[in-house]
Amino acid sequence: MPEKNIKVQGMTCDHCVNAVTDELNKISGVTGVNIALNTDAPTPVNIVADNDISDADIKAAVEEAGYTIAPA
Repeated sequence: MPEKNIKVQGMTCDHCVNAVTDELNKISGVTGVNIALNTDAPTPVNIVADNDISDADIKAAVEEAGYTIAPA
């Protein structure tokens, strides 16, 4: 199963986690989203899918939730 790891800026609470999780789960093929909320730095997000998912789809989902992906 392919996995992608990103860091998301601006997440501060469980509502943020739920918003990002909900949007990422809308991407076709995503089977799991694991978020370790970190209010002091960008939050690590692990995305598990049963097929390759594009970085553009991930970025669009995170932005739809109201957040941005931290630079690598």
